[in-house]
Amino acid sequence: MIFNRLSNTRGIHYIGIMFCLFLLLSINGSCEKDDICVDGDTPLMVIQFYDIDNPEETKAVPSLRIVGQGQSFTVNTFSDRTSLDSIGIPLRINESATSFIFISDSANNDEDQETGNVDNLSFQYITSEVFISRACGFIANYNDLTDTLVPDADNWIKDIEIVSPTVENQTSTHVKIFH
Repeated sequence: MIFNRLSNTRGIHYIGIMFCLFLLLSINGSCEKDDICVDGDTPLMVIQFYDIDNPEETKAVPSLRIVGQGQSFTVNTFSDRTSLDSIGIPLRINESATSFIFISDSANNDEDQETGNVDNLSFQYITSEVFISRACGFIANYNDLTDTLVPDADNWIKDIEIVSPTVENQTSTHVKIFH
């Protein structure tokens, strides 16, 4: 009888250990591994600036400032009022066009008014969503890229060439601007 009680206690103990292991494995197996999103950013449109007199040579735009049309702040993908020959700018995901104010030789006068040469440039496109992963979700790519430069009396942008009408990455130039 003592032997039966001992084996019964061991059996209950054994069942308890097995239940705990089963519960632990069930909880561990139901967890999802942590996904890290590495490739989950919608690409910027890359613009490179060229010399209108020597179209093979890049040419920095002095004190470049770019403001999104209808925005009160500058594009934040590069330092404001710097001299650059290449930039990346964001396009709107939920629109079929994005308009910018490109300012060469940007500065403010004593009344805090812009004194640089201002050109209005718009890019039209078709947005397509691409699923990356569960961690990253969707990104937007842009197809059929076209441009419209608003003519004025003193355009500093002389010509625009769409090099790649599809914006799927930001490793190559999409648009050349000649000035």
